[in-house]
Order: sequence, then structure tokens, then C-alpha cells
Amino acid sequence: MIKQPLADLARPVSFDDVVGDPKLFGTDGIFRKMTATGHIPNMIFFGASGTGKTTAANIIARSSGKTLYKLNATTAGIADVKAVVEDTATLLGTDGILLYLDEIQYFNKKQQQTLLEYIEDGRITLISSTTENPYMYVYPAIISRSAVFEFKPLSKNDIMRSLKRAEKILSENIGRPLNISDDAMMLIATASAGDARRALNLLENVSAVCPDKITENDVRTFLPDVMGMSGIDKSGDGHYDLLSAFHKSVRGSDADAAVFYLAKLLSGGDLLSVCRRLQCIASEDIGLAYPQAIAIVRACVESARELGLPEAVLPLVNATVLLATAPKSNSAYLAYHAAADDISSGLGNGFPRAVQNTHLDGENADVRGQNYKYPHDYPDHYIPQQYMPNDIKDRVYYHYGDNKTEQLARQYWDKIKNR
Repeated sequence: MIKQPLADLARPVSFDDVVGDPKLFGTDGIFRKMTATGHIPNMIFFGASGTGKTTAANIIARSSGKTLYKLNATTAGIADVKAVVEDTATLLGTDGILLYLDEIQYFNKKQQQTLLEYIEDGRITLISSTTENPYMYVYPAIISRSAVFEFKPLSKNDIMRSLKRAEKILSENIGRPLNISDDAMMLIATASAGDARRALNLLENVSAVCPDKITENDVRTFLPDVMGMSGIDKSGDGHYDLLSAFHKSVRGSDADAAVFYLAKLLSGGDLLSVCRRLQCIASEDIGLAYPQAIAIVRACVESARELGLPEAVLPLVNATVLLATAPKSNSAYLAYHAAADDISSGLGNGFPRAVQNTHLDGENADVRGQNYKYPHDYPDHYIPQQYMPNDIKDRVYYHYGDNKTEQLARQYWDKIKNR
């Protein structure tokens, strides 16, 4: 007989027992409102593992009265989806079919396009989940037809609530109270890095080999040095202080401090936050001073995510030192925010006639005054004309940085525009 894992045994069956973002799961959370009204749209859940995506889908399906099917895109294909769709014509599909598709990013574009057909004609309601950014990996037409919800890593207090509930269930299952110290329980919560499943698996494993009493040292034997041993709470203020120190050290061109904070972050197992922050730094702080850094850092991040810890340290430390020692520019960043400020102030409405869609004018473009000048028809592929709306036509948002790359670009365009 297969033993049911504690993570499944303790899986909540109602939102009352679910921990996490109150905007999703709270008494006034959106999921409760959905199930109360019976309006279940297509949805995309994205976030790290162990944050409640599958649990939410189970509860929503149960509350909606729809028949729930589960597929994992790493092993399933369109044939499996079609088999689910066939049940819409049977008694099983009377109240509707809800398909929970895990790891949707592993479906290629063609597979996702086929899936779209079944969503559009209403044969299935889709809840898909992914640990990746859906706007990068999910077919845009599916996103446009879905409500997108982010599942954030659980706080240490959330994990503790989940562990306390699991402790009671485990005690009932083994027929005696579980003897675990408060320090041991707190260590499990801290080391889980916002992942409830990881916390429950750790509790189950340590309780199985330490049946009499579970201490903090017992828990530590299950924690590799690369994660969970630094006491970093991924959802606490200290964690964000650490990320801030890392970012500011790179921005300040202090490679030694940057490597130190990188090591501290990775010792806590926080691979994802480091990858995100490095990509942000490459565009925000290095920018046009060394544009290649964006592509190089992206390659390092992809390599790190494929390798996983501890080997992920290698590409990430290279990316960190590269950014810390690279020339810096925030000129593009400042230009964007200056433009955004004008937009928020209500400026820049309308378009100059020349830059509107010429296809709308057809053969009458000259008569209607389109008068767009195609830059490639002129020397150096440049001809002066107005692109900005009339009320801000003289605005200057972008100012060349004082680094070599941008100054060369400035000299090039000064020569052409002032010829």
C-alpha cells in the first residue's frame, strides 16, 4: 500500500485552511468571491512551487461543481487535452469541465493555440499554472482570455500556520502527539524559503527518523549547506535589505561588497531573486554604457537556472562582477520616467499627421496631407520631421550619458543632424 505524503494528506479542502496572500485567499479574497458567485473564468496562476496553486484549483473546482481534470504539460500533450474535451459530451461534462494544466510553459506555441480553441468555444474552463513569467511563456491570446494571478512566496508566519495544522494531522495519523521543539518548527519554517510543500516534506522526513523528539539539530541534518542554513527569511524585511545592499553595491561599482551579498543571498537558497535583480541592474544601472551586458547577464541567468545550486554560483558571480566593474548609465531609465511623468500629467495627446498609419490614406496620402518622409530614402537614413505630439514637440527626455558608448553615439548624430 502506497503511503500518502503529508503534503497531500494536509492539503486544505477549503479556503479557511489556506495560507497565503489575503487578496487571494482571505475572507474578502477574490477566490472566495468567485466561488460564491459561481463565476469561474479561465485563469493563469504563476509563482514559485509550494505557494498554493494546485490547492486553489482543487477548491475552486470543488466549489464550482465542475468536473476537475489535471494534466502536467511536462508529460501530457494535445491528445490528452482532446481526451478531456471528449468528456464534455458525456454526463461528466454536464456542469462543465475544469482543466488544471500544470507547467503550461512546456506546451509549445502550436499546442497552446490548439488549447485556445477549446477555451474559446467554452468546452473547458482552463486553470493553468507556471513557475515562469506567463507574459514570456504563455501564448498572448490565452493570456488575453484569462485572469492572471501571482502566488507570492509564503511568509514565515504562513508556513508556521501550515506546519501547526500538519502537526495535528500527522499526530492523529501516527496515533500519538508529535514531540517537536518550537525552535525546530521555526527552523523548518525559515528553511522552507516560502515553499509550504518543502516545509511539510521536511517535517514528515524528520519525524520519521526522529520519532521520540525532534530538535533543531535533527532538522539541520536534512538541510544542505547551500540552503536554509543562513537564517534568511525570504519574505521578511531583512531579505529585502539584503537585496537592496546587493543592488546598491553593484550600482556603486564595489565588486567585493557585491560578491559578499551575492554569497549571502545564495547561501539562503534564493536563486530566483538574484536572477531577477541582476537582470534589472543590467538595464537600470549599466544600460547604454555597455548594452551587451544585458544579453550577457541574461545568458548567465539562464545558465544558472538550468544548473541549479550550487553550480549556479559560477555564472551568477561572473554576472555580478561584470556589472559591478562595467561603466554605468541610467540615461534611458531617466528618459522613460520623464516621458511617463508627462503622460500622467495629461500631456502628449494625439499624433503628428506624418506618423499616423499611412495605410489608412492609401492613394490619397498626398491629398490628405500625410507627408511622411521615409528616412531610408535620404542621406545617412535621416531627415528631420516632427514625431512628437504638438503640445510637447520640443521636449527632450533622453540626454546622452557621459560614458564612451553614448558619447560616440552623440558625436555620430550631432554630425548627421547638424550637417
